[in-house]
Amino acid sequence: MDLELTGKVALVAAATRGLGRAAAEALAREGASVYLCGRTPRAMEIAEEIARSTGSEVDGCVADVSTPMGRDILFRKASDRFGKIDILVTNAGGPPAGVFEDFDDSFWYEAFDLNFMSVVGLVRWVIPGMKERGWGRIVTITSIAVKQPIEGLILSNAVRTGVVGLVKSLSKELAPYGITVNNVCPGYTATERLVELAKSISEKEGIPESAVEDRWCQQIPLGRLGRPEELAALIAFLASERGSYITGASIPVDGGFFAGLM
Repeated sequence: MDLELTGKVALVAAATRGLGRAAAEALAREGASVYLCGRTPRAMEIAEEIARSTGSEVDGCVADVSTPMGRDILFRKASDRFGKIDILVTNAGGPPAGVFEDFDDSFWYEAFDLNFMSVVGLVRWVIPGMKERGWGRIVTITSIAVKQPIEGLILSNAVRTGVVGLVKSLSKELAPYGITVNNVCPGYTATERLVELAKSISEKEGIPESAVEDRWCQQIPLGRLGRPEELAALIAFLASERGSYITGASIPVDGGFFAGLM
């Protein structure tokens, strides 16, 4: 299937590893030019690797999307490099694992900046150009926790859910301009973030990390962890012309983990 992304420019946040990198690779493979960022100079190395493997134009910079300055740097450099942003994929690392009594206000503010304001700030930058061109795709990466809260991830459960409300509201406001806004909800996916979470649980409960992974897999009807490229394939579709009639949706990619009806 031709997703008709040649000539489009995608901005992908936090793309040096895991789901962000997979999204950047998928979009580049479909012919889009991609600008990505990360918190370390490795962002430029990843951009070069993806460019070599896909043949698309890919560039990147160091930027922390949890800060206004970082978002400003990212947008301005991406715009200077490619002149426009047609596709925005928001992404950021997850806040620390723990229960309510583990966190004071500083953790809540940090989680809010990381997982909510990073989306608000980047969307604010790209909307004017998308409106002017009458076309745009915004895809937010959150977590299956927005549909089914995950034990021990109270910060993520609470803060990421706000993004769902933002996505639904934006989808209605921006639809007249040919801009779609969707949210993807990865379940337990084999990323570095999941390895870190397994290690944290392992140390807290005194069990092997493999036992933690087995516990997760037992909760997933498909019986395995997801692969980053499986989420990335959905992102590429939603970013394409083929996905033009999908907006305001929060779509699970979780192997059947979510037990609800909607």
